[in-house]
Amino acid sequence: MRIAHVAPVIHPVPPVTYGGTERVIANLAAAQVDDGHEVTLFGSADRTLAGVLQVGDYRSLSWHEQEEGSVPPGLRAVLEAQLLRDLLTHGGAHDIIHLHGSAHASAVADALGIPAFRTIHWRADEPDHVEHFKAFPQERIIAISQAQAKAVPGGSLAGVVHHGMPKERYHLGDGSGGYLAFLGRMTDQKRPDRAIELARATGRDLQLAGPIDPGNPDYFQEVVLPALDKRIRHVGSVDDTQKQDFLSKAAALVFPIDWPEPFGLVMIEAMACGTPVVAWRRGSVPEVIEDGLTGIVVDSVAEAINRLDELLQFDRSTIRRRFEERFSAQRMARETLELYREACSSRSSKESSASAPSP
Repeated sequence: MRIAHVAPVIHPVPPVTYGGTERVIANLAAAQVDDGHEVTLFGSADRTLAGVLQVGDYRSLSWHEQEEGSVPPGLRAVLEAQLLRDLLTHGGAHDIIHLHGSAHASAVADALGIPAFRTIHWRADEPDHVEHFKAFPQERIIAISQAQAKAVPGGSLAGVVHHGMPKERYHLGDGSGGYLAFLGRMTDQKRPDRAIELARATGRDLQLAGPIDPGNPDYFQEVVLPALDKRIRHVGSVDDTQKQDFLSKAAALVFPIDWPEPFGLVMIEAMACGTPVVAWRRGSVPEVIEDGLTGIVVDSVAEAINRLDELLQFDRSTIRRRFEERFSAQRMARETLELYREACSSRSSKESSASAPSP
């Protein structure tokens, strides 16, 4: 099958550090190549994926920000215009177009007349997505959790496919660092302050990894920074190599979200390292974490404090095995392909009916 993935213009695929959407695109595209499909990535030219045809000669927005310090607000639109030009020129050669970023690409995919899928890497219940579903009813939405799928109209929902990762990216760790780990943006949606409260109450060291949210920098300055000391540290962003050490040496990952998280990739990254997760009951959390086996699902800091000793007794090899069984990139690619084939089969049936002679 000839598959086109259309990436956002913000970060490269795969990302260097932060970029969950781009990491998922890379995981899925690579697994599809391994399965023998012809895969094209429409996106920035910062980085490439082995076996994937890359279309796009522009640099990502994050590349420009790093190289130039500050960029004009209109640059993102210029990059997206280049992306749409490429899709108009080359997109028609594919069997499937899988959209991951800007809503503008939906118009191009619709004009090309090729089965189009969209993965929404954010909550799907906000007004912009509601309007999008009305404007492009033929676009098939692949939800990343049952929680997210509740916001997608039944006529638009193709199915639910949980994210996955290559099994070999991370390996089992022993938690020898003994610290609690937090990995995510420093913002009120991710609630690192809850991780800080849990660490202080239980006498545990805490390492906070992740960028300062550019959309909410005051949160880090006013909430996180004043709480830092020798035992509570902010270590900045970490890449995949650093993440292995960071997560595998952690006694547990704290995932204290305060928003309807549609998936939460860091939870399965921790599981891949055998690291148990204490996560707040929002969004997809109860789907990803098996309470009492791979982590605990809580409703408050007090509950997390009371159950932390229980969590630290979980068997790390069991957590790793459950990751392999539930969240591999191969499983993600297989389930996604099934949805593609259903669309192509339906399209072929309709074309055959349309071309059949009238009785």
